[in-house]
Amino acid sequence: MKFLVNDYALIWNLLFQASFSEGIYKLKQKLWDTYRNEYNETFKDKDQILKDPKNFIPNDDTIYNIILENKNYEKLRKQVDKYRLEVMKIWDKNKKITEELYSKIIRKDIPEYNIFIVNRELNIIDHACPGSIVFGKEIDKKAPLNILLEINMNIIINNIKKYNVEDNKFKKAIIELAVLNEYATSLCGKSCYLSGTPDLIGLKSWLYPYWLMYMGIPKDKFLSYMMRDQIAFEVEKYAYEKELRKMNLEEFIDFCIRNQKYIIRDKFVRKNQET
Repeated sequence: MKFLVNDYALIWNLLFQASFSEGIYKLKQKLWDTYRNEYNETFKDKDQILKDPKNFIPNDDTIYNIILENKNYEKLRKQVDKYRLEVMKIWDKNKKITEELYSKIIRKDIPEYNIFIVNRELNIIDHACPGSIVFGKEIDKKAPLNILLEINMNIIINNIKKYNVEDNKFKKAIIELAVLNEYATSLCGKSCYLSGTPDLIGLKSWLYPYWLMYMGIPKDKFLSYMMRDQIAFEVEKYAYEKELRKMNLEEFIDFCIRNQKYIIRDKFVRKNQET
């Protein structure tokens, strides 16, 4: 993954995302009042900027030039450059664990990604087009690794096929098991298996035995993982599905959807999941 600061992408998001300061708001309002047609035309540039940032040339650079020549923009750009380095420091420090997320857990080819860094004050993560994300979020000093979880959740969700509404809960639950639970556990050095969307905790508990099989955990190690993650199940009631460890994440999701009536054994829990 490449972390970039691109002037065109940055300016586009300043123009069309929510204003985070009075100065930005007033500048946008002035541009809108004076160059309304050019402002509207600039909106169309987003996809082209993100698909080919090195070679992008706007059809009309009026708006871009005005902002580039604005004294406040230079200061703002320096802030974003500094922010990019902060994000990259966190990413680089955890690069090996992140690579293992894709090689050992996802097991599915993911295209190279450009992460376009914008102002943290914009508070956005936007999977703008295939192979690119616009990212600008505050780094939580108490939990800086959360940005890794957000970026990787976004990438993986958008690189797993779409499912119908009924089955999509399995996709969400299993991606949470991969990223918010297993990957986060590796990052933090302690179990994070009780984290994630509250409404999915029940489903993830039913999926958990099969998740351990998918991860290739031997059956005689199940007890130690249950103790680690504080998720209990009756081991003797589960046949060990050896083929799961040969699947990628998308294939595992398909398996769980096909076998959901067998996986979710309690009728009451199944009824709640269906509603």
